Amino acid sequence: MKYKIGIVAFVLSIVAVGAAFATGEIFAPQQVSQQKGFGAGQTVVMYKSPNCGCCSGYAQALEAEGFRVEVVKDNDMASVKERFGIPQDKQSCHTIAMGDYVVEGHVPLEAVAKLLKEKPEIDGIGLPRMPAGTPGMPGVKRAPYEVYQLNNGVASPYVTI
Repeated sequence: MKYKIGIVAFVLSIVAVGAAFATGEIFAPQQVSQQKGFGAGQTVVMYKSPNCGCCSGYAQALEAEGFRVEVVKDNDMASVKERFGIPQDKQSCHTIAMGDYVVEGHVPLEAVAKLLKEKPEIDGIGLPRMPAGTPGMPGVKRAPYEVYQLNNGVASPYVTI
């Protein structure tokens, strides 16, 4: 009898673990941006060159998450980058003022959601250049995205996606 109870308990535990895997409740990576609308009610200001088209794609991705995006076209993006303290080697095509933070470039939305959820004491985050596969950029992801954090003009690692 004890043998049968042990087998039943074992089978039930396997079923429970299988159900957890099937529903994604065990060992599932957190996908913060899957929570549609994490930007609901927030207005951001995107500074971009009038000649850049990929920035519009990033603005649309933010709008899909509930943000209201005000676009400011500026021919002098160098002064915008300087004003927000973006190091020259960390710059991208657009700069976003997002509450108390700056978001530089085509930062994956998972990183933006993490920033807004955790509210770290930093100036902002960014992703240099214009990597393929990021919001607003065509192509597929070729390598991990190394998102940096910015504090007083100094960049250091924030998250890898």
